[in-house]
Amino acid sequence: MPLEETAEQIEELELLAEMAQEENDPETAEEVKKGVQVLDKRLEKLDFQFLLSDEDDNRGAVVEIHPGAGGTESQDWAQMLMRMYTRYFERQDFKFKTLDLQSGDEAGIKSVVLEVDAAFAYGYLKSESGVHRLVRISPFDSQSRRHTSFASVFVFPLVDDDVEIEIDMNEVRVDTYRAQGAGGQHVNKTDSAVRLTHEPSGVVVQCQSERSQLRNRESAMTMLRAKLYLKVMEERQQERDAIEAEKMDNAWGSQIRSYVLQPYTKVKDHRTDHETGNSTGVLDGDLESFIDAFLRWKSSR
Repeated sequence: MPLEETAEQIEELELLAEMAQEENDPETAEEVKKGVQVLDKRLEKLDFQFLLSDEDDNRGAVVEIHPGAGGTESQDWAQMLMRMYTRYFERQDFKFKTLDLQSGDEAGIKSVVLEVDAAFAYGYLKSESGVHRLVRISPFDSQSRRHTSFASVFVFPLVDDDVEIEIDMNEVRVDTYRAQGAGGQHVNKTDSAVRLTHEPSGVVVQCQSERSQLRNRESAMTMLRAKLYLKVMEERQQERDAIEAEKMDNAWGSQIRSYVLQPYTKVKDHRTDHETGNSTGVLDGDLESFIDAFLRWKSSR
């Protein structure tokens, strides 16, 4: 257990500190110093995980990114967000894969779905659901004017066999089509991509990341289960008269965070008021402070 391991680590460091003092041993003292630094990081991580107390926080996550209106500008912003999150996953050693990627016509992406198979990924990433706003000098504007772009991020818990979600396949329409984009001749010349439409709810998912239609179908079913599960959880929350506030957080048009690159640099979360001037670092995956601020803000509500 993490708490027991941490307690043991503290006892070991206390003993080493006593030895270093009694024997006036600088090498042991340096070992204690390094151990305290490691312990500080461990305690910080434990403190962070205590904030992850919701029912699904320990699960993996499915992350969807969609550009808003604005064509190439918003599609490029959506791709920047995809890069930001994949860098964050790499920083956290989260295992992830791309389930579906639709490239933009000129630049950027039309949509992407990422599966993050890591403990507590949903607990960390649920803070990212909502609309993200970018202000910058457009690289696509010959007159170098400032543009504002929007993209939406949706995060769902990655549900597995321990969650009972009944899906009647007679109510699911299965469409296959040829995958688009990079992937080689096989991907582009066979109907390997799969789209599932759950007709009672209107939920639609698609996957084209694998060459095998069977594997794409399995991944699409995972996405469908995740979305339907979240739908069930939202309905339960509505019964507790708490769903309206959550909808305001996640609705298209209620921006949760702004990223300003010109005329100054600042990233600000509009829910927690947490901000930083290091926009480059944030876009390179340094999201820990924003996630921590969101979890503390949410736990205090």
